[in-house]
Amino acid sequence: MSGRPPVEELTPAAAAAELADLAAEIARLDAAYYQDDAPEVTDAVYDARRARNNAIEARFPDLVRADSPTRRLGAAPAAGFARRRHLQPMLSLGNVFSEADFAEFCARVRRFLGLAEDAAFAFVGEPKIDGLSISLTYEHGSFVHGATRGDGSEGEDVTANLRALASLPKRLAGAAPALIEIRGEVFMTKADFLALNAEQERAGRKLFANPRNAAAGSLRQLDASITAGRKLGFFAYAMGETSAPVAATHAEYLARLGAWGFAVNPLSRRLKGEGEVLAFQAEMAARRAALAYDIDGVVYKIDDLAWQRRLGFAGRDPRWAIAWKFPAERAETRLEDIRIQVGRTGALTPVAVLQPVNVGGVLVSRASLHNEDEIARKDIRIGDAVVVERAGDVIPRIVAVIVAKRPPGTAPFAFPTHCPVCGSHAVRPAGEAVRRCTGGLICPAQAVERLIHFCARGAFDIEGMGEKTVAEFYEDGLIHGPGDIFRLAAREAEIAAREGWGEVSARKLIAAIAARRRIPLARFIFALGIRRVGETTAKLLARHYGSFSHWRAEMNAAQIMGSEARSTLGNILGIGPAIAEALVDFFAEGRNRAVLDDLAGLLEIEDAEAAGAAQSPIAGKLVVFTGSLTTMSRAEAKARAEALGARVTDSVSRRTDYVVLGAEAGSKARRAAELGVTTLSEAEWRALAGMD
Repeated sequence: MSGRPPVEELTPAAAAAELADLAAEIARLDAAYYQDDAPEVTDAVYDARRARNNAIEARFPDLVRADSPTRRLGAAPAAGFARRRHLQPMLSLGNVFSEADFAEFCARVRRFLGLAEDAAFAFVGEPKIDGLSISLTYEHGSFVHGATRGDGSEGEDVTANLRALASLPKRLAGAAPALIEIRGEVFMTKADFLALNAEQERAGRKLFANPRNAAAGSLRQLDASITAGRKLGFFAYAMGETSAPVAATHAEYLARLGAWGFAVNPLSRRLKGEGEVLAFQAEMAARRAALAYDIDGVVYKIDDLAWQRRLGFAGRDPRWAIAWKFPAERAETRLEDIRIQVGRTGALTPVAVLQPVNVGGVLVSRASLHNEDEIARKDIRIGDAVVVERAGDVIPRIVAVIVAKRPPGTAPFAFPTHCPVCGSHAVRPAGEAVRRCTGGLICPAQAVERLIHFCARGAFDIEGMGEKTVAEFYEDGLIHGPGDIFRLAAREAEIAAREGWGEVSARKLIAAIAARRRIPLARFIFALGIRRVGETTAKLLARHYGSFSHWRAEMNAAQIMGSEARSTLGNILGIGPAIAEALVDFFAEGRNRAVLDDLAGLLEIEDAEAAGAAQSPIAGKLVVFTGSLTTMSRAEAKARAEALGARVTDSVSRRTDYVVLGAEAGSKARRAAELGVTTLSEAEWRALAGMD
C-alpha cells in the first residue's frame, strides 16, 4: 500500500501496530458504507486497505486480530428501523484483482478440502451488482419479512418497504420449504438513477452520489410510500437458512429461484473450471459499460453446495466464493488544500481537498491521504495537479502527482507536530505510521470523539445523541464522561429550554437514553473505545469471559506479568499481543477503572450468550487442536468448532476443556496429561462435533 514499507520489511512490532490501525480504519469505512450509504473512499482504496491487511496477516499469522477485517461482518444496523436478526449470518465477500489472485483462491480451496493440486471444480459466475444486500424470509411460501445486511448478524427490518417492490414475489410459485431465507440485491438502473436525480434537483433536494446510494436511500425510507414511488429492481442470488434442501448445486438453486418467481441475473453462468472463469471475466469487463445497471466485478461461487458447507466461512468471508473486481477509473484534478482531522485515539489524519472532478460519472472532492509517509513518498503539495482514482464510490485516492504541471513556488507539505485542536505535541510512536496527539483527556477532539463513539451504532446506539448533540452538550458542560449521559434525566428541563429543542424532543432523548441502560456485554466493551478493540474483538472477549464481572476481574489479574490470566488473554484465538497490551494498559489507568465503576452503577450489563447451536455439546467449551489431522485440515476443524460455539485457543491450561490429538501430537498433549485435561482422538472429536 502506498506510503507504507513493503510487508516483507515489517518488524513484528510494526506489523502489529499497522494491523491495529487498519482494523480501526476499515471498521470506520464499513460503518460509512453500510450504515450511512455515504462511502468515504473508493472501492479501490478500500480494497487496497484489505489487501494490505491480508498480506500482513499472511506473513504474521500470530498477529491476526479478533477485530481483523477478515473476521468482521459489515456494520451495525442504522437507527430508525427495528432490528431483525438473520437466521444465518449474512456475510461479505473477499476480493481478488488478477488471474494470479484467483488462482491462489482456488489453491486455498484445494488445501482446505485436502484436494489434489490439479483437482478441478465448477463455478457459477454472477455479475456483482452495486446495490444494497437484502435477506428475505418466506414461511410456507409467503413473504413474511426482510432485512438489510447490517452487521451480518442483524439488520434493519425494511419489510414494509420491500413489499412495495414489484419485482419481489409476495408468494412463491410452486412447492417451497416451510421456511427459507433468500438473499439478493436491491438496485437502481443507470437511467432510473439519472431520472431520480433530475427530480431531486427540480425539488431542491439533495442529489444522490451514484445508483447504489440512490437504491439504498430509496429502500431505507421511514415512509414506505416514498420507496413505492422509486424504481427499484431486485436480483436473487443466494440462500440463508432453509428448513429443507432445495438443490445440490448453486446453478440448480438459481433455477429454483427463477421458478419461484424471482428475477435472477440472466448473465449468471455455470463455468467448468478456471479457464472458463478467465473468459467470463473478460467478457463481463467488455460488456460492463453497456449494461443497464452498475457492476464492479464478478462473483465466483463453488457450484457444489456440499463443498460450500464444508468450506464454511473464514471470519466475514465465505471460503467458497470470491469477488473478482474490475480496475478503477481515473481522472485529473487539482489539490486545493490538505486538512488534518483528529480522531478519538488522537490519530492525526490528513485529508486532501480536491477541485471537484467527475470520475466515472461521480463528482468527487475529497480523499484521505492516510498518513505523512504517503504525502512525503509521493511529494504531494498543495496546488499540485493529481491523478485520482475511483471504483464506484465518492472519495477517490490520489494515484500520482503530475510534476510537470506543478505550479511554481509550491513547497513540500509540513506535517504538523502539534495537535491542530488542542495544541499538544503530536508524536509518532516507533514502528507506527500514524502521528498522535498527546493531549489525551485534555484534547476536546478526543474527548468528544470518544463520547460520539460511545453513543454510536454498534456501541450504545443512543438515538438523538449524534455528533452534533454530543459536541454541543460537551461544550456547554452537560456531559464530560460516559456516565454523565445517563444522568441527563435530571437536566431534562434544561435540555428542553435549549435552542432547537423543546419538551417533546428532550423527553424523547431521555427515553432513548433510559432504553440503553440495559446493554449486552459485547456492545459495552466496544463502546469503551479501547484502542485496537473493535466490534469483533469485543464480541470475542464477551463470549470468552461471559460476564462483565468476570471480564473485569480477569483484566485486573492480567496486570501481573506471567499470571495465568495474562497468559489466557494472549492465547485466545484472535487476540494477539497488541490487543492484550492495549487491554492491560486500559485497565492499568485508574481513571479508566473509575469510568467503569461509574457505569457499572448506572447500567445493567447483560452476560454474553454462547455462540453456536444451542444443543451443541461443545458450546462455550475451550478447545485446543494439536498434531496432524487426517480427515480434515486443521483450519476446517477449528472452523467447525467455532461454528458450534466452542472457544478455540492455541495453548493448554487448567481451563481447557478438550485437547484434540492428531498424529504426532507433542508438547500440548504432554501438557494436557500433566493438567488432567480431557483429550480426544480425531474420531472422538468428529463424533462430538456431529461430523459423522
